[in-house]
Amino acid sequence: MTEWFSNLEFLPKVYWVVAIIGSVVFLAVMFMAFLGGDADDLGDIDTDIDSDIGAGFQFITFKNLVGFFTIFGWSGIACLNAGYSKPTTIIISVISGLLMMLIMAAMFHFISKLSDSGTLNYKNAIDAVGEVYLTIGADRSSMGKVSVNVQGTVRELDALTDSLTELKSGTIIKVVDVTSNGILIVDQTRKPIEPSVAERQKLNNGNNNLIE
Repeated sequence: MTEWFSNLEFLPKVYWVVAIIGSVVFLAVMFMAFLGGDADDLGDIDTDIDSDIGAGFQFITFKNLVGFFTIFGWSGIACLNAGYSKPTTIIISVISGLLMMLIMAAMFHFISKLSDSGTLNYKNAIDAVGEVYLTIGADRSSMGKVSVNVQGTVRELDALTDSLTELKSGTIIKVVDVTSNGILIVDQTRKPIEPSVAERQKLNNGNNNLIE
């Protein structure tokens, strides 16, 4: 093996070294990223690189660079074995590496978006209409619970109210604000299917006009 490597020209040596080292690191990165081992440490490296470069799509990250050098190395070896010239080999290997970076950037971008979509953002509950599950004390005197639809799922969340009367179980409420620690501030409201007085008068007037 040593003799074979020493007999190689400079460019093939470079490609073999890059391919082998890149492959080992790439496999380790993928293993930790998908099993959640020390992937946080790699994530910190990615964050530092992103903050320095300002790449919102996270194109240039540690994981993506590892992918670049891995494909760069193996595509260069394949091109040399196929008999391509050195300039053509370098161009193809660089393009292949950049394509790998793009694929990995897109993959981790969509994985992060799927992860974010499963995280509850309490601000999304503002203006949601729900029902008191556990009685809420007047003027924030005691905390209760409400059932509201947030991000497509009905959830039971802690709630307070600024109302001067307590909101008993079964009361229809509307979320008006959210505290910094995720407690909903609610107020009593009508059922969303119940028309207001003005709406009822408008409907009655419309029906009378139709009859006339």
